[in-house]
Amino acid sequence: MNRYLFGLTGLLLCGMLFAFAPKKDNAAKGEKIFMSHADDALAVIEQGALKLNIKGVAMVIFVPGDSTRSWVSKMKVVGLMKKGSSNLLGVASTKAAEMADTYQDSGSGIRPPLRGEYGYKGGVIRRMGPGYIMAVFSGGSPDQDREAATNGAELLVKYFN
Repeated sequence: MNRYLFGLTGLLLCGMLFAFAPKKDNAAKGEKIFMSHADDALAVIEQGALKLNIKGVAMVIFVPGDSTRSWVSKMKVVGLMKKGSSNLLGVASTKAAEMADTYQDSGSGIRPPLRGEYGYKGGVIRRMGPGYIMAVFSGGSPDQDREAATNGAELLVKYFN
């Protein structure tokens, strides 16, 4: 009897392991898709920024899974990284940090900014199969930043569908 119980328990554990394996595979596949197309998305953001006659920093980010536990990102300086007394990479990063916690576009106002966040608008987040895509631009007005970032996010999302 114990032999059968032991075998049944082993079978159940193996089944549970296989049930959780696709999540890791989806995350790895999502990261591979992201890395294959991140430079294209940054180029689209850069083109949008140049059309709007703005310079700054572009970022694209992939967050695997249902919650932020890690991310993979790429950044590109589009003309300049500092503007006056502002570090545009720092501004872009705070937009991304806010979105990583709220799962809403940056500056959404759904809660007061936490220490390290400033409520800046201009970052967009999109949910798709294996996780989230975030795109950020910093260097123009909030509306300009959002317009440039949106194009990059939408391009990346297409590769996941």
